[in-house]
Amino acid sequence: MANHFSSLKRVRITERRTEVNRMRKSRLRHAIRAMRRAVEKKDVAAATALLPQTFSLVDRAAKWGIIKDNTASRYKSRLHNRLKSLTSAPAAA
Repeated sequence: MANHFSSLKRVRITERRTEVNRMRKSRLRHAIRAMRRAVEKKDVAAATALLPQTFSLVDRAAKWGIIKDNTASRYKSRLHNRLKSLTSAPAAA
């Protein structure tokens, strides 16, 4: 365990930041899960409404360092492709 005052303070700060990051990552996962469920149910309206909110959370998570930039891009690309395939499927049929 740390003994110096500054080290003890850093431990306290790290604990608080870890809790905040855990909350943010959980919120991100919930948003992505909700988006995926809307696409699985083929609910175009709900998925379209969730898309900007989810993208915003993904971008903010990348900015905060919760996830890396390429991971954020991958999430956004895959979600967008799923939604695109869902909206273009009725036109092709």
